[in-house]
Amino acid sequence: MDINSDDLRMFAAIVDSGTLGAAAAHLGQTTSAVSRALARLEEKLATSLMTRTTRRMELTEEGHLLLARARTILAAMDEAEEAIRIRRQQPSGRLRVDAASPFILHAIVPHVAEFRSLYPQITLELTSNDQVADLLEHRTDIAIRIGALQDSTLHARPLRASRLFVLASPDYLQKYGTPQTPEELAGHQLLGFLRFDNGNLWPLRHQGGDTLTVTPALFASSGETLRALALEGQGIVCLAEFMTKDDIAAGRLVKILEEHNTGYLQPIHAVYYRNTQLSRRISCFLEFLQQKLM
Repeated sequence: MDINSDDLRMFAAIVDSGTLGAAAAHLGQTTSAVSRALARLEEKLATSLMTRTTRRMELTEEGHLLLARARTILAAMDEAEEAIRIRRQQPSGRLRVDAASPFILHAIVPHVAEFRSLYPQITLELTSNDQVADLLEHRTDIAIRIGALQDSTLHARPLRASRLFVLASPDYLQKYGTPQTPEELAGHQLLGFLRFDNGNLWPLRHQGGDTLTVTPALFASSGETLRALALEGQGIVCLAEFMTKDDIAAGRLVKILEEHNTGYLQPIHAVYYRNTQLSRRISCFLEFLQQKLM
């Protein structure tokens, strides 16, 4: 008995989901049905694809081999289906977009309804990663990356650039005072990034140069967490305009040290592996997002 595309999609879903239960939820099936399907696939191939314990599942050597082939086959099938749909000018299919949570929340989510109304046959899958994600590992079509790019194997499209502001809440400034020079920041509670050193280089002109390396009193891995801490009056923060412009306009956060700000523009790129002919759904999303960010 030969294996088919349903077998391959089921197997890939189990691997990607991590458990039979999660795969069943993703596939809209029961856990027992997915378990039986996996057993049938192993029976067809006359080999074990996974070792199972009560806590985890691990691929066997044969499982790794099948997974690699399955991904290639499924991708080719998706491309073939999409090529037919492109001829009908109906972009469709699943579009996986990965970005840091602040960008997802402030730059994408507000426009999702409009995008879905324009392209109802595209199924968006949004994931938030505050660390740089591997596109292949996370099965991502597009990743939005903020700051300088380092991976030369990726094709990148610039979307826009965003200013960085040094900010604090009115409550914090009332309680601790407003620093008048970058040097005075040493006496304040500073909020900074964990495992992202460039995020703690603030674009402030001072006696030592045009960037100030700060020593945070409180760290967070997410810019959105830092924003929330600043809104709660926990300290001074340096964040991008795209995620703080509404707070600034409403007076929830106040720009400080503007006369010392160099005006550095932080680049924002969309990156992807398909650097030849873009799929229709990817190009539609990039064009739409670029217009919204202008």
